[in-house]
Amino acid sequence: MESPLVVGVDGSDPSFQAADWAADEALRHGLPLRLVYASLWQRYEGAALATGLGRPDGQVFAENIVGTAAERVMCRTPDLKVVTDVLPEDTVDALLRESRHAFALVTGSRGRGDIAGLLLGSVSLAVAARAHCPVIVVRGDKAGLAGTHERITLGLGDADIDSAAVRFAFREAELRGCTLNVVRAWRLPAHATPEHPLLAGDPARYHEEQASARLDEALKAAVSDHPGVRVRRATVEGPARKVLLARSAAADLLVVGARRRHSQFGMQLGRVAHTVLHHASCPVAVVPQHS
Repeated sequence: MESPLVVGVDGSDPSFQAADWAADEALRHGLPLRLVYASLWQRYEGAALATGLGRPDGQVFAENIVGTAAERVMCRTPDLKVVTDVLPEDTVDALLRESRHAFALVTGSRGRGDIAGLLLGSVSLAVAARAHCPVIVVRGDKAGLAGTHERITLGLGDADIDSAAVRFAFREAELRGCTLNVVRAWRLPAHATPEHPLLAGDPARYHEEQASARLDEALKAAVSDHPGVRVRRATVEGPARKVLLARSAAADLLVVGARRRHSQFGMQLGRVAHTVLHHASCPVAVVPQHS
């Protein structure tokens, strides 16, 4: 069975926007699109309503939402296979379970229940931190959402040696026929002085060359597997999160590897992924690393 592209919808404008974006993505990959609404309406409406003359109001509301989303995407992409489902359970738990069997999971940047002004919805953030498949948060300006830049940007981290994020970015660029910009940020350590034997003469040049070598190593296998992809490589001095935010303004998709860490509050994303999910000017794909 084909793994579907799953979209979490909740009736908000960002979720419908995510469904539209995902419809184009599913068609590009030749995958079915699965639209999911999850909520604990049964808990709040009570058993009495569920056994009354009609369906509970929450269920009707949920079915209307997925039905509206399905109508939108079928008008946009009539050849796409679309299935819908309404799940009476916690939204995050439902989407995380869906992620076990999905090609990717797509969400909007904010949901109906999020406070106006929040940069990223709590559901999107929680799912991006814990999903088993790539999570794409649809956000950004009109150009980034419309895909008019014809560029994908891949942020290359320390662990990205032929990583899942690298392979994901190359496949996307190949399917879209667009340029893949690969960016490796580097910093000049405060302790780097000319007296250090490896840094004599030009510390900055040494660290830039190290970053360039790391980039080449990380891409070697993917370049061989996808010879038709146009790759532009860049090593840039500065904090990775700031470098990638600047590059997102000229991209249709920003791809980063998941940098997850355990804390007393559970799984959390690393600083780079967290920042670009909140502020990027285009959709962001967070790709988990599998050990």
